[in-house]
Amino acid sequence: MITQNVKDALKEIVGEENYSDHVIDLVAFATDASEHKQRPDCAVWVTSTEQVKAIIKLANQERFPVVPRGAGTSLAGLAVPAEGGLVMDLGRMNKIIKISLDDRLVVVQPGVVYADLDKKLAPDGFFFPPDPASGMVATLGGNVATNAGGIRGAKYGTTRDYVLGLEVVLPNGEVLRAGGQNIKSSSGYDLARIFVGSEGTLGVITEIILKINPKPTETATAMATFPTLADAGRAVTQIMRSGILPSVLEVMDRLAIKAINENTDLGLPEVEAVLLAETDGFTAEEASFQIQKIIDLFKANNASSVEMATDPAEAAALWAARKSVYSVLTRLNNTVVVEDLAVPLSKVADTLKIIEEVGEKYGLQMPTVGHVGDGNLHPGVAFDRYDEKQRETAHAAAAELLGRVAGMGGTLTGEHGIGLAKAPHMHLEHDPVSMETMRSLKKLFDPHNILNPGKMALEA
Repeated sequence: MITQNVKDALKEIVGEENYSDHVIDLVAFATDASEHKQRPDCAVWVTSTEQVKAIIKLANQERFPVVPRGAGTSLAGLAVPAEGGLVMDLGRMNKIIKISLDDRLVVVQPGVVYADLDKKLAPDGFFFPPDPASGMVATLGGNVATNAGGIRGAKYGTTRDYVLGLEVVLPNGEVLRAGGQNIKSSSGYDLARIFVGSEGTLGVITEIILKINPKPTETATAMATFPTLADAGRAVTQIMRSGILPSVLEVMDRLAIKAINENTDLGLPEVEAVLLAETDGFTAEEASFQIQKIIDLFKANNASSVEMATDPAEAAALWAARKSVYSVLTRLNNTVVVEDLAVPLSKVADTLKIIEEVGEKYGLQMPTVGHVGDGNLHPGVAFDRYDEKQRETAHAAAAELLGRVAGMGGTLTGEHGIGLAKAPHMHLEHDPVSMETMRSLKKLFDPHNILNPGKMALEA
């Protein structure tokens, strides 16, 4: 519980206008895009590294929790204040400090929205490749804290691959500058990478240096349907070892297709799987050559049909179904948990089958889409959160699914993070030595456990 004296001190640091303990704000900060909820005691909107330093020093002295927050788009409860305390909203630290095309980098504050950076870079023909689905609102600080990915991961990787340097306020209030503005460096421990994917448990990111890329000017798109999951899985494996790297390779399973058809007028063929592929390049010929190779592999793996877009309008039509999936799932019930599994590429078809089996066992519809080019699958579980039995069933199904995926060498999360949702399952993927090493690192950086406590099973 934060005392009134501490609240008064917070107001002194950020100003009355950047502090709130009004119920309407605390309710808003009690949750993110997940099903988890817990109200904080109060919230602040910080505008400078100096303010962050002062608040963290105060928290370390008074021993109250601080939960850094961006746009709150987390699907795993990362931004939920599990133990109350203070929510620190970094959304107003939203300056693009520097763009250097010559150095192929940008320097930004953590509250910069992904889409805003993309718009700023576009006129010069550059982009920041990791493209999370929530990119229209998600902040770059959150992208770094979760190692966010997206549909371009197979070719372009995730946020981790683009972080050159960070400014971080540590739990004792000191400011760490890790990394720098060099594209490559082998100087000492890579401290910046420790904070990528750390979910706000080790420090508060206040400045980010990101590598940027020239943006390909041409794309080509194709869609294929498959009579079996095995055929689609083999196609994915062969494409990813063919020498062609699609910029996007997505899957929709039978249940996802069925859900789309029941809730839209898109009229997709109800097959076992649909694969959508996109290639890119700097000439139309380059993109076309790559997509034709992918089409050949679709056909070699028993595709029932293959359709190639001949212009941007046709490409948009092909992508309409994939982009509609989440909105379709929200119509199935009042709560949708989107899982975030990732498996070796050779296990994609097996995993799709396991998801189907788990759904049938628990009597749940689990439509699945995913970024199969990097083995990342997103089964959606829709249930009534007001029905305790349904909640328990959905959580039991998720636990079994995670266990089976971890048992085949997969990971609990490809891009959403652990947060609260998957903290109970960390032992499925990480052995006792790994968990103890992570906990030791947390204790080293944050001995009083003030930063985002309750996440990632770090206190167990």
